[in-house]
Amino acid sequence: MGYDLVIFDNDGVLVDSEPLANSILAGYLTELGHPTSYEESLRDYMGAAVHRVHDLVLERTGQRLPDDFDETLHARTFDAFERELRPVPGAEEVLATLVEQGIAYCVASSGSHERIRVGHRVTGLDEWFEDEWIFSSQDVGKGKPAPDLFLHAARCMDVDPARCVVVEDSPLGVRAARAAGMDVLGFTGMMPAERLDGATGYFGDMKQLPGLLQLPV
Repeated sequence: MGYDLVIFDNDGVLVDSEPLANSILAGYLTELGHPTSYEESLRDYMGAAVHRVHDLVLERTGQRLPDDFDETLHARTFDAFERELRPVPGAEEVLATLVEQGIAYCVASSGSHERIRVGHRVTGLDEWFEDEWIFSSQDVGKGKPAPDLFLHAARCMDVDPARCVVVEDSPLGVRAARAAGMDVLGFTGMMPAERLDGATGYFGDMKQLPGLLQLPV
């Protein structure tokens, strides 16, 4: 079926931030006395809002992270973004195709508005997004796997959830999209298809996405 709105996750789908962000998160947690490998960070936190880090650490250890955890994590992450962040290969071409075909799109990310905008500015993707097309878990107070963020995006874009398709690369994101009643295409650039169980379809190269959206290529 064709869709009226394409909702993109941001980290790992539009900007190649997951390796940087999860390396920094794993290192910072380890530094604070909560040994975490890069692989464990991907498994537990990829696609999640930062409150999930606080919740899991408290649940597992009974200890709370420092009050300035978010501020320090964001500062380290943004510094790495400024130096190293790149767009996901093919992302700009996909956005250009959507514009050419007159298909509405937006981004709905577990990251903060500041994180989304820093990533887009550094990678040059900011020219493809109006402010009103950018949605963050900050807007709804509950991150993925809850469906709230995707439903909020669809409502603000004035599109029925059943006419939306989400492009996601994390298990939490896939679960959130399905809970919102939306189709979801799992991007396997970093996460194997079996970890994205429940997706409507899968692809490993952005060049494949227009075909899955039934757009001329």
